[in-house]
Amino acid sequence: MITALLLFWPALAALLVLLIKGEGAKKVAFIATLVEFAIALFATVNFVPDATTQFAIDMPWVERAGIGFSIGMDGISLLMVLLTTFLVPLIVLSSFKHDYKNPHVFYALVLFMQTGLIGVFVAMDAFLFYFFWEVALIPIYFIAAIWGGARRIPVTFKFFVYTIFGSLFMLAAFVYLYFQTAGTELAAHSSNVSAFYQLTMDSATQSWIFWFLFLAFAIKMPVFPFHTWQPDTYTESPTQATMLLAGIMLKMGIYGVIRWLLPVVPLGVSQWADTVLVLSIIGIIYGSIIAIRQHDLKRLIAYSSIAHVGLIAAGIFTLNEQGLQGGMIQMLSHGINVVGLFFIIDIIFRRTNTREIANLGGITQTTPALSIVFLILLMGSVALPLTNGFIGEFLLLSGVFQYNYYFGAVAGMTIILGAVYMLRMFQGVMFGTKSEATEGFADLTFHEKAVLIPLVIMVFWIGLFPNTFLSISEPAVGQLLSIINR
Repeated sequence: MITALLLFWPALAALLVLLIKGEGAKKVAFIATLVEFAIALFATVNFVPDATTQFAIDMPWVERAGIGFSIGMDGISLLMVLLTTFLVPLIVLSSFKHDYKNPHVFYALVLFMQTGLIGVFVAMDAFLFYFFWEVALIPIYFIAAIWGGARRIPVTFKFFVYTIFGSLFMLAAFVYLYFQTAGTELAAHSSNVSAFYQLTMDSATQSWIFWFLFLAFAIKMPVFPFHTWQPDTYTESPTQATMLLAGIMLKMGIYGVIRWLLPVVPLGVSQWADTVLVLSIIGIIYGSIIAIRQHDLKRLIAYSSIAHVGLIAAGIFTLNEQGLQGGMIQMLSHGINVVGLFFIIDIIFRRTNTREIANLGGITQTTPALSIVFLILLMGSVALPLTNGFIGEFLLLSGVFQYNYYFGAVAGMTIILGAVYMLRMFQGVMFGTKSEATEGFADLTFHEKAVLIPLVIMVFWIGLFPNTFLSISEPAVGQLLSIINR
C-alpha cells in the first residue's frame, strides 16, 4: 500500500494542480511534494534492511501474457525513492521566485514527472519499468520545450530523439527476454524481474542484449560518447528542469544498469566491462577538461556531471561491493550537490542577468551566507573529507583500484581535475573586484535559505554518517552480486 501511495499520490496531486489557476498552484504542488516525502520517510522507518522486496504489490495487468502490475522496494529502490522525494519539494520551492506562464501546467508536469520517476524505481516488471521510463520523459520534454531558452526547440528535440532511440533498443531486449522465460498455467511467459534473473543464455546472446540495454541506460546517464545531448539541454532548460534532469533523471540510467543489466546478462557484462570502464574513464577526463574551459556557469556544471557520472559507471561495472555501494551513495551525493549548485547559479543569474564568469566577481564581499553555502556544496562536489562526495568517491575509486590498478590511477584524476574547475569557478565568481553586474549584490533571502540549508545538512549527514544510507542498500547489493556471480 505504501508503494502504491508513493506512486499515485503525485499524479493525483497533479490533476488537482491543473484545476488551480495563479499562485495557488505552486503552493499546492509544494504541499503535495512534502506529503510525498513524508510517505517516503514513513516507508524508510518501517523498512527492514534486508535483501527482500518490501511493500510489494503484485497484481495481474495483462494476465494472459504474464505481465503484472508488480511494484515494491528493496534497499536500492528505497534510496532512489528517498532522493527523489527529498529533492522534488526543494526544486518546487526553488521556483517560487520565477513567474512561469501557466504555472498550473508547469507544476502539474513536475508532479507527473515525479510519478514517472518513482515508477521507474519501484517497478518489478520489465514492461511496467519501460512504461514509467517513458512516462518520466514526456513531462520533462514539455517543461524544457515550453519554458526553456531561445534554442529550446532544436535542443529539446535532440534530447527527445536520443532518449526515444535508446528506449526502443531497451524495449526490443525486453521483448526478447520475455519470450525466453518459462510459461505457467496462467500465462505463456513472464516479464517479472525475478523471471528475467533466472534466465540462462549463452555468451553471444547476452552480448547483444547487453548492448541493447546499455545503449538505453548510457544515453540517459549519459556516458561518453552518448552525452552530446546533455550540455545544451541542461543549459537551455529552465533551472528547475535542469535540476530534475541532473539531480534525479540521470539516476534512472544508473539504476537501470544495476537493476536490469548487471544481473540479467552477467556474461555480457563480464565480456564488455573493460570497454565500459574505458568509456567511463574517458568521460571523466573529457568532461573535466571541457568543464575547465567553460565560461558559462551552467555549462560548467553540466560537463562536471559527465565526469561524476563517468566515475559512478566505472565503479558499478567493477562488480565488487565497494564499487556498487560507492555508486549508490554517490548517486545521492551528486543529486544533492548538483541541485544546490544549479540553484546558486540561478540565484546569481536572477541578480545579475549573466552566467558568464568573466562578468562576475566580488560577490563574497556582501554575501557571507551565500559564500558559505556555495563553498560547502562545492567542497562536497570535489570530495573534501567529511562531506558527502568524499564517501562516494572513496568507495568508487577503491572499487576501481581493486578491479584494475591502472584504471584506478586514471580515474583518480577526477579529484584533481574537479578541484581545478570548481575552485576556478568559485574564485572567478566570488572573489576579486566587483563588476558592474555584481554591484549591490544581495545575500540569500529566507526563501533561498529554505532551499539550500536542507541540502547543506545532507552534505554533512552523508559525509559524517554514511552508514545511515549504506546499511539500507548493503543487503540488496550483496544479493545482486550473488545473482551476478551465480
